[in-house]
Amino acid sequence: MGERVVTEVDGHVLRIGIDRPEKRNAFDLAMIDEFAAAYERLGEDDDVRVGLVHATGDHFSAGLDLAEVGAAVAEHGPEALSGGRAYDPFGVWGPQVPKPVVMAVNGIAFTLSIELALASDVVVAADDVRFNQLEIGRGILPFGGATMRAHAQLGWGNAMRWLLTAEEFGAEEALRIGLVQEVVPAGEHVERAAAIAHRIAAQAPIGVRGTLANARMTRDEGTEAAKRHLRGLVDDVMRSEDAREGVMSFIERREARFTGR
Repeated sequence: MGERVVTEVDGHVLRIGIDRPEKRNAFDLAMIDEFAAAYERLGEDDDVRVGLVHATGDHFSAGLDLAEVGAAVAEHGPEALSGGRAYDPFGVWGPQVPKPVVMAVNGIAFTLSIELALASDVVVAADDVRFNQLEIGRGILPFGGATMRAHAQLGWGNAMRWLLTAEEFGAEEALRIGLVQEVVPAGEHVERAAAIAHRIAAQAPIGVRGTLANARMTRDEGTEAAKRHLRGLVDDVMRSEDAREGVMSFIERREARFTGR
């Protein structure tokens, strides 16, 4: 797809591989654009049901390539992080992709890596991973969503502990506060994340999309808005071919063949 981000369709899963290992997979402007384009493909390809984000090399990402991206953000604002694409990988500066994203992290996972984890739906960490939201130690602040999402997802004290100190923390701490959902031995993180992605992709797509949409609405707009949305959503899902197929597969004791309709 590009020089820094490689995509591959694996069944109903779109693998999105960060591929700039010589720079510890740090995001420059070209890489941000390619990454956002991959999310655009994830959102628009009807055959793809789940995204799987991983990285080449010993590290997930050192975060932003500040020498280049810092100047762009100073000139154009944080919207520079969306790459001007329809879907924003962080779900902060534009629409979030309407499909689940599973992420596998290893080695160094600094700054932007944490914000991508916060914007993903399931995160698997290698046991060697090191996180750091280090912007405050550089005289700046996070601008990819951490100031808005970390306290809501991790709890106020957990978020402030790491956002305000610029200290590193490891996989077990990330698991404790809920930044990641599983920790596995280094080298097994992508395989485990892929297994989760394929498991999600095997479920009824209309149910997965609806569950994700209502959960995100609850998070972003509150319970009352989600309640209003849920009634029509349930009606749509229950009238779907997938719902009928799910019931029949249960009665006939066979694997369901979901189509997403």
